[in-house]
Amino acid sequence: MATKNKAAWIRAKHDKPLQVDTALPPAPGPGEVVIRNAAIAINPIDWKIQDYGFLVEHYPTILGEDVAGIVQDVGPGVMRLRKGQRVIGNVHGLDNGNPAQGAFQLLTTAEETYMSPIPESLSFERAAVLPSAISTASSALYSKANLALPFPSLEPKPSGKTIVVWGGASSVGSTAIQLATASGVTVLATASKKNFEYVRSLGASKVFDYKDPSVVDQILSSLIATSCAQFLGSVEEILGLIDRPETDADFVGVLDAVSTDETIACWKTILHRFENARAVVTLPVPAGLDEFFKVTSVEIHLLDSRDKDARDAVWRDYVPTALATGKLQAKPEPIVLNGGLEMIQTAMDRHKAGVSAQKVVVQL
Repeated sequence: MATKNKAAWIRAKHDKPLQVDTALPPAPGPGEVVIRNAAIAINPIDWKIQDYGFLVEHYPTILGEDVAGIVQDVGPGVMRLRKGQRVIGNVHGLDNGNPAQGAFQLLTTAEETYMSPIPESLSFERAAVLPSAISTASSALYSKANLALPFPSLEPKPSGKTIVVWGGASSVGSTAIQLATASGVTVLATASKKNFEYVRSLGASKVFDYKDPSVVDQILSSLIATSCAQFLGSVEEILGLIDRPETDADFVGVLDAVSTDETIACWKTILHRFENARAVVTLPVPAGLDEFFKVTSVEIHLLDSRDKDARDAVWRDYVPTALATGKLQAKPEPIVLNGGLEMIQTAMDRHKAGVSAQKVVVQL
């Protein structure tokens, strides 16, 4: 198999378009594999780095976080994967500044712990929508610093817990709903009306139109009803709820997969009614929040330190079998662009123009 490598480089801040040129063929270190990429997916952070010039300190570099392809080589200590295996991976070149771990190239180095085999029935183009969404949702749902939910299971038991996923049709939202449902958690989600059935198909118990002016009141009513229902075991319990029906015994909090000023204003109103609930955002925690609010942000690197058990419970124990059995769906739908590395800039521009219940994927 040829070992020549090429990449779509970003040469400097605001550099556009990406420049396709040669790249070093990567060599896997301990716990790493090299993937020959068949498909890569675009995430909002990719075009935002290009437009706004933030996060990246050293240029030139290679962007991209989601890969799907075939294992070409394995490094020392790799036990779960083998050469020739079909896989997906969430790569972290953006975090560690190592271009070899960027997705936008033919050959990418990836850490075994953020990878999973995929079944023959799942195309690379469809599978590529998952990797970064799995890691982001895992940090939000399972990190001890965030929502700290029970880990997902192929045979989940009701946990008695409820969360709200704001942006249920997004890539992160779609995966978070599936993982939370696999944890036995009741999920309430927001989406546009056209995506209601899609979000329900992922496991959401109820879906609310985020454009509806009364969406916050609707969610609060549903949360209060859910909380009350959990305690309808005796007359004494019912009477005990009369003065404070908004008991937060089972409401854990909100995963905000959108994290705009508008969405933050909405869940702040919700959290005001639930003293012990918290919110997790996918962008840095906004400044100036009242001390009442318990708000944290997704930090995937915590899955390498404090929350290794959560990372392994998802990537090692759940995802491979869940994909093979169809219990984890590769959602949202891919918008597939053909044309290889030269098509990545077009794909970034397409994503920037807006997607709904879709993710842009480039076939290499």
